[in-house]
Amino acid sequence: MMKKRLIFDAHLDLAMNAMEWNRDLTQPLQEIREREMGMSDKTDRGNGTVCLPSLRQGKIGLVVATQLARFRPRGSSLPGWNSPQQAWAMTQAQLTWYREMERVNELVQINNLMSLEQHIKTWEDDTLPDADNPVGYILSLEGADSLVDLSYLEKACGYGLKAIGLSHFGPGRYAPGTRMEGPLTPLGIELIQLMNELVGTTDQLILDVTHLTDRGFIQALDLYHGPVWASHHNVRALVPTQRQLTDEQIKLLIDRGAVIGAMFDCWAMDIRFIDQVSDPWQLNVRLEQIVDHWDHICQVAGNSKHIGFGSDLDGIFGTEQSPHDLDSIADLQKFEGILQRRGYTSIDIDNIFSGNFLRFIRSAWK
Repeated sequence: MMKKRLIFDAHLDLAMNAMEWNRDLTQPLQEIREREMGMSDKTDRGNGTVCLPSLRQGKIGLVVATQLARFRPRGSSLPGWNSPQQAWAMTQAQLTWYREMERVNELVQINNLMSLEQHIKTWEDDTLPDADNPVGYILSLEGADSLVDLSYLEKACGYGLKAIGLSHFGPGRYAPGTRMEGPLTPLGIELIQLMNELVGTTDQLILDVTHLTDRGFIQALDLYHGPVWASHHNVRALVPTQRQLTDEQIKLLIDRGAVIGAMFDCWAMDIRFIDQVSDPWQLNVRLEQIVDHWDHICQVAGNSKHIGFGSDLDGIFGTEQSPHDLDSIADLQKFEGILQRRGYTSIDIDNIFSGNFLRFIRSAWK
């Protein structure tokens, strides 16, 4: 049996699924699905792809795990919280879930180089079964809405926040997001200025440009002096929507040494797919189409050093909106064979599976 390669996934909404979807992620996937039979409050009920046993099965030993709670301004039709204080409280409930998972040795927080290297050593030790290892998580805030004011950034850094995105979907307190236009808000500019004060310290943050508008993207890269990545983004040349990266944006990210994580929501993979309408089987949306996006970035970069996984699996969608040849997140291991058939070398595959993001983090945290 071929030895599995360690996988790093740069974007999973684990705590959101635990707290808002009420999923016990310590249980096997089939158990979670069976408990949701007949439920219709969420579009993806019974279709989940992520749980802690499946992460271990797929040797996905290190993830970027989010806190996510959006503020909903008056008149918005998007789901969210009616005040920044409520949004903050939800992120703290999510943080408590992460701490509980640490207490029972399901997760371990990774927030410095020492903990990173020790964790990788544990997962690469063939004498230790993967099923017994805690999954490492790096804490990220997806959308800054829940920071009630700028002083809350210090609170977040205090509990180990290591990455932050300014926006999510729709209007945002710090920046407009996906399906919007326009620049960062004045509050967003102030937040980046505060983040700049942390560059070079142990509280330095990675800026995640995912979900920013085109104007916000340029502003953020111009203003921020620290490390940047795109945790879950695909290519606009293949899927021409505002949510994806243009070639010019890809070049700017490469110039900053960034890594771009591929996301597995079908509408971000295939322009034919209509969110909550299309069927992955009917359109034959497959895992291999992710490699088309990776190929494009590799052509722009001239190498395989700027791509990786940022699956976003179970990010308010499940198997009904994932490639049809993926049943669980453990199926990320299928990419070894897919990439080999597409001509990627063993070194390339190591880069994509974990090497690129690990190199980035080592540089950011040195």
